[in-house]
Amino acid sequence: MDFDRFKITGDKKVSLKDYPTDYDGGLSEDDLKEAVKGVSKDIVELQEKLFAEKQQSLLIVLQAMDAAGKDSTIEKLTYSMNAQGCNVHSFKKPCKTELAHDFLWRIHAAAPAKGEINIFNRSHYEDVLIVKAHGWASDKTIEKRYQHINNFEELLSDSGTRVVKFMLNISPDYQLERFKRRLRRPEKHWKFNPADIEERKLWPQYMSAFEQVFEHCSSNAAPWYIVPAENRRFRDYMMASVVKAHLNDLSPKYPKPNFDADRYTADSLE
Repeated sequence: MDFDRFKITGDKKVSLKDYPTDYDGGLSEDDLKEAVKGVSKDIVELQEKLFAEKQQSLLIVLQAMDAAGKDSTIEKLTYSMNAQGCNVHSFKKPCKTELAHDFLWRIHAAAPAKGEINIFNRSHYEDVLIVKAHGWASDKTIEKRYQHINNFEELLSDSGTRVVKFMLNISPDYQLERFKRRLRRPEKHWKFNPADIEERKLWPQYMSAFEQVFEHCSSNAAPWYIVPAENRRFRDYMMASVVKAHLNDLSPKYPKPNFDADRYTADSLE
């Protein structure tokens, strides 16, 4: 399946109203489930080559509104990966130490080393999303941050790190239903935050902030994908497929042995 319709690579105007939140690609739930299994098997081999080669890395950035399914997305994406070469970093409200540095300081420290796949659950984009939606920074400051982000991602790319960014796209009605679901299930109460209800009032401002991010911070080297996230089977299939495509493009290879392979055989070992 071609996912280019969901891909943003250039400085063009983007309206989230043009992108579906609920989509199945014409596939049944069972078809999507089986497709994910197949793609995940391929990712296992590609990740092993990436880890063994230790020349390149992959950074997956995940942004979304509350209750869009970031945690479950990461769980599904990583369940077949080798934990030795995969790290997940969650960025919450910055602490005093982090606030004493530039906004990219804590982000750069979590970038993947060569051979690794790192996933950001929220990221440096919080500083041009929530900040812009609330009006906590001037337009001039936000514009400068777009530039800093682009320079940062270009630096990562030049250093051998592929940057791939996903926005999980949901509707406000879907978010509200997820909030209600959390309240109906006592074991999910810990995930409910009353402040999220107030945050919903800023939905238009958040959508506008996302659209500005797509316009200013998309490139061939660090593309955005707008993922229809209400159909979780399709979401998982698309995420895995795009990650597989980028790993294929990196084309990692097993390194040559640093010993004479002809000298040793399994039968010769005792």
